[in-house]
Amino acid sequence: MLLALCIGINAQEKEKKARGRAIVQIYTNFHSGFGAVNDDRGFALDRSYIGYEYMPGRGLTLKGVLDVGQSSDVNDYQRIAYIKNAFVGWKWRWLTLNGGLIPTTQFNYQENFWGYRYVYNSFQDQYGFGSSADLGISASYHFAKWIQADVIIANGEGFRKVQVEDGLLYGIGTTITPFRGMSFRLYASINEGSDGAKDIVNYAMFAGYRHRYFSVALEYNIMRNSNRMAGKNLYGFSLYATGTLNRWLDIYARTDGLMSGDDWNEQNDEIAIITGAQFKLGRYIKIAPNFRMSIPKADGVENRYYGYISCSFGL
Repeated sequence: MLLALCIGINAQEKEKKARGRAIVQIYTNFHSGFGAVNDDRGFALDRSYIGYEYMPGRGLTLKGVLDVGQSSDVNDYQRIAYIKNAFVGWKWRWLTLNGGLIPTTQFNYQENFWGYRYVYNSFQDQYGFGSSADLGISASYHFAKWIQADVIIANGEGFRKVQVEDGLLYGIGTTITPFRGMSFRLYASINEGSDGAKDIVNYAMFAGYRHRYFSVALEYNIMRNSNRMAGKNLYGFSLYATGTLNRWLDIYARTDGLMSGDDWNEQNDEIAIITGAQFKLGRYIKIAPNFRMSIPKADGVENRYYGYISCSFGL
C-alpha cells in the first residue's frame, strides 16, 4: 500500500527528472585443473544479466533483471533464464522500501564488500546458506549516520523457485559504522518449514575495514537445520583482503572454511583458498587471473588445484 501511494505521488513528478540505466553484465572464465582434476579445463559462461533500472524521481525506482545461467536440473550445455529482480523501490530521507522480487539482505552487504562476485561467490552464496533474491518486501532505516537496521519478509524459496512450499522467511539485520571505513553487521533469520519440516535458522556476523588502498574483512556464518533436517547444522568463516596498487590493478586473497556439526557433511566440508589479481581494461572490462585450492576434510580425498582467468564484461 505504501509503495502504491508512492507511485501515485511520483506520477505528478516532472518527466525531465526521470532517468534510467541499462544493466548488461556477463561473467565468463577459462579454467584448468591440476593433479587429480587435470582433465577439468575449458571455457565457461557463468552468468549473464540483462535488465533495466528506471528512476522517475522523488526516490522511486523500478528495476527488472533477467539472469541467464547454469542449472543442476538440465544438461550443462543448456542455460536457464530466471527473473532475478522485478521490484519497486522507494527511498525517502532515511527510509528505503522494496517490494517484489527483491535483493535479499542476508549477504548482500558482504557480497558488495568482497567486490569480486564474478570471480567467486560470497561465502553464503557459494555454500547455499541462502538466496541472493526472493519474492517479498524489505525495509531499511538509518537511525543515524552510523547505525542502520533492516527487516525482510519473503517466501524463503529464492528467485529460482519463487514459491513451492508454505511458510515465510523473516529476517532482521543491523549495520554499524562507528567511524569512517569500519563496519560491523549482524543478521538473523528464520525460514519456516511446513508439513513437519524443520525451520531453517541463519545467523551472520561480519566485521570489515575499507581504506582507499586496501580492505580486510572477516565473516562467520551459521545455518541450523540445513535442508530442513533436524540437527544438520553448518558453520563457516570467510577471511578476505584486497589491495589497490594503481587505478587499473588490484590484488585479492581469500580463505573460506566450511564445517558441519558431527561431520554429517564431511564429504563437502573444506578449506578453500583463492588469490589473484584484477586488471581493469577501461570502464567496462575486468580480467582477473586467479589460483584456487580446495582442501577437503574427508579422508582419502585429494586436494584440488585450479588456475582461472575470470572475466567481467558489461555496464
